Amino acid sequence: MRRRAAVASVIASAGVLIAGFQVGAAVTAARTPTTSGTGTSSGTGSTSGSGNSGGTSSGSTGSAGSTGAAKDGTFTGSTVQTPFGPMQVAAVISGGKITDVKILQRTNEGGRSIQISNQADPMLRSEVLQAQSAKVSTIGGATYTSQGYLQSLQAALDQAGFAG
Repeated sequence: MRRRAAVASVIASAGVLIAGFQVGAAVTAARTPTTSGTGTSSGTGSTSGSGNSGGTSSGSTGSAGSTGAAKDGTFTGSTVQTPFGPMQVAAVISGGKITDVKILQRTNEGGRSIQISNQADPMLRSEVLQAQSAKVSTIGGATYTSQGYLQSLQAALDQAGFAG
């Protein structure tokens, strides 16, 4: 009889965990903005922060109204303070396109934060290179890292005069 009770408890607990995971995934999906895969940007979208990133963020509003071509070179973004440490990137611009995003500082508070950053950074880089913009979705489970990355990147793009 004890064995049945133990098995029933395990099954009930697993059911609660699965239901909770599905609800959490649905809430995260509802809160995460989507981007089109066309690679073009109209400059009308916006990225909003949660107000948790204080520090030395540039607070720029974008450069959709700029005229002229972006400068070629490597442009260092501002250091953005997140709850899990600083985040800073540099954008490499060549021929009017973002050709690379380099991590200069990544979140580093605790082992889990480092793991999350190590997983999210390449995904963000890929999205940015495809979209040619800092206006991409944050990575689920890496919200603070994503926001810091994208804010720092936007500051670097503003320095370059990049209108993407």
